[in-house]
Amino acid sequence: MDWKDLLKSKIDAGELPVENSDPVETAPTVQSSSKKDVLHVLIDRKGRKGKTATIIEGFSCSDEEVADIAARLKTRLGTGGSSRGGEILLQGDRAGEVRTLLAGMGYKVK
Repeated sequence: MDWKDLLKSKIDAGELPVENSDPVETAPTVQSSSKKDVLHVLIDRKGRKGKTATIIEGFSCSDEEVADIAARLKTRLGTGGSSRGGEILLQGDRAGEVRTLLAGMGYKVK
């Protein structure tokens, strides 16, 4: 049995949709509203034993999207950090680099 026969048997069994059937409705692509938000990049030392941290706040998207953005920033900057509660915390004073990277991703940054 070659792949064409196998494919036809799956279509006949109803396991795959037929070409002439109505396409499966997909959810409309939602433009991320977070790219319309204004993000604030801050430098903070409080509660970190004098160590500097860069904080990015102002995200209104889901925590998963914020975690994805944090992962991309940490990879590009080669630094540690975390994302919690709609904020991203990066280790070190990286405000200038973060502003450049976020602007390149399409975000408005202050």
